[in-house]
Amino acid sequence: MPSNRVNKAQVRIVRSSWLTVFLWMIGFVAPAARAQVDQGAITGVVQDQSGAVLPQAKVTLTNTDTGLVLERKANDSGVFVFSPIKIGNYKVGAGAPGFQSTVREKLHLDIQQRLNVVLALQPGEVSETVTVSSDAPLLETQTSSVGQVVSTETINNTPLNGRNWVYIAQLTSGVAPPNGNTRGSGTGDFVANGQRAEQNNFILDGVDNNTNLVDFLNGSSFVMRPPPDALAEFNLQTSNYSAEFGHSAGAVMNASIKSGTNRIHGSVWEYLRNTNLDARNWNAQTTPPFHQNQFGATFGFPILKNKLFYFGDTEVNRISIGQTNILTVPTALMKQGDFSELLNPSLTGSAQPIQLYQPNSGGAQTLTCNGRNNVFCPGQINSVAQHILSLYPAPNANNGKTFNNLVENVGRHDNTFQWDQRLDWNISQKDQAYARYSYMHQIITNALPLGPVLDGSGFGGERDTNLAENFILSETHIFTPTLTNEFRFGYNWGVFKYLQPNANNTGLAASLGLGGVPNLGPGQGGLPLGYFNGVIQQWGSVGTQNEAQNTYQILDNVTKVMGNHSIKVGVSFQNIRFFDRYAPASLGQYFYNPVYTGSPGVSFTGSAVADFLANQMNTADIANAPDVNHQQWYDSVYVQDDWKLARNLTSTSG
Repeated sequence: MPSNRVNKAQVRIVRSSWLTVFLWMIGFVAPAARAQVDQGAITGVVQDQSGAVLPQAKVTLTNTDTGLVLERKANDSGVFVFSPIKIGNYKVGAGAPGFQSTVREKLHLDIQQRLNVVLALQPGEVSETVTVSSDAPLLETQTSSVGQVVSTETINNTPLNGRNWVYIAQLTSGVAPPNGNTRGSGTGDFVANGQRAEQNNFILDGVDNNTNLVDFLNGSSFVMRPPPDALAEFNLQTSNYSAEFGHSAGAVMNASIKSGTNRIHGSVWEYLRNTNLDARNWNAQTTPPFHQNQFGATFGFPILKNKLFYFGDTEVNRISIGQTNILTVPTALMKQGDFSELLNPSLTGSAQPIQLYQPNSGGAQTLTCNGRNNVFCPGQINSVAQHILSLYPAPNANNGKTFNNLVENVGRHDNTFQWDQRLDWNISQKDQAYARYSYMHQIITNALPLGPVLDGSGFGGERDTNLAENFILSETHIFTPTLTNEFRFGYNWGVFKYLQPNANNTGLAASLGLGGVPNLGPGQGGLPLGYFNGVIQQWGSVGTQNEAQNTYQILDNVTKVMGNHSIKVGVSFQNIRFFDRYAPASLGQYFYNPVYTGSPGVSFTGSAVADFLANQMNTADIANAPDVNHQQWYDSVYVQDDWKLARNLTSTSG
């Protein structure tokens, strides 16, 4: 989880000689660990047409998007290295006394790539230039990692449900969708190398983009997912990645947001889906409402040509749907204490009539009132229970039957607002810096099957809230053509909540006459759970959960070129904090079974709803869990040596 930031005091420290020496010392004695980088390198050999190397040739690298120019001299073996440099479009040229200058154009550097360029100079006047604008594709001969780079063109041209580009990872070799219906299966999480989805390492612009939580309430193992139009590219590495990536046993998903350039560029989009385009579900009385509007824009431009650049994006995704639910609710007679409908198998779907008995009679006396079978007398009915049953919606389906008698479209609103802002600054040929801040806020609200009071939904039934921020500040300083330092600061923050309905209404339970329900304060109000052995839909709340993370990282990488060796040493200091509050039944749970109005050991007797009306509870419990506040430091060191053994062969060790 790298990051990019440096203030003046920090720059002075990074540039001091003692820290550089310290980094070199620990680099040669420490094991490989993790750091993340969103940059790459361009290396190669300067030679003549016969293949003889040209030592000390002058090599110039130009970023054709931002105008940044870097200069190096090839070493005695004719080898040159530009590292680290940002991904993007480049041209590289070389010249030597007695030879024409040669320029190689239209080079694109990908994330974590070591691009090998061979420059063949022809004899002639120095003032003459040979420009190579097309050539055979450059093979990856400089790194051993196994993976795939997905360009912005591929991202934008791939049909994506919800414009979620993470799903593209599942099309690469060695990668598959997660097994089962895991929490992240609907957001693009994937498995690689046979590892769990949580074993992948997500990086955005070189910094940590992982969900460092216990239960992944945000619904994925990554935090930020910029719109595809904002991505420059991403690199999915599945094995043999460099020593900088020691985070986990799965894949490394390394994505980078676009930067501003000397050209003004941008895009605008809107994607629409609505009910008029949908067919009616087989189990719905009407076509469930479905409305989705996903719109946004990107914009990049130069603030100061060749110096300061801006890029930003924003996207809003509004989804409003109706989910068809088939539920069972008490009939109008049951709400009055009349269960005579249970005696008619054609209404209950039962093989036999269901007989009720007087509560606690052990099956010795049938339930009757004034000669009416399966009916409570008014004095036997608990007023609190009857009031709760009266709040149930009336049946509207299944021709008067006592089961599957409510069909409704339950509304769900899923609104996400996100944006990214990035500044790139070419301070000088020796200093480049950039900063990026990302924000995401998602609110999911669910209509309640039994209405605003009784709820009847599942865990965290009414509202899911995801709020996240991600920040990076980076500065790269070139001490000499062979010594470069890269300093970063990163911040990855998020708060994710599953809230029960009426979470802030701490007096609701008491207003219905329910006693003994603890008042835990705002955010944990609402109703306890009332469960009827699956006979009718449960009322009340299942539970609530809150999670939060706060992750900081300081990262420093030193790159030293020594002959044909490019040695990179890095340290990472990361502080990870997370909070978890899980309340599975903090307000209590009531369970009703057909025990007290049934005959022990006799089938087709008793009713859980009748037990409820008679105030005959089977079991009850209350459950909570202590708050978890966890903090840990993750400190790591790595060293890697890229040794150029031949013009098209590099040995990597770390």
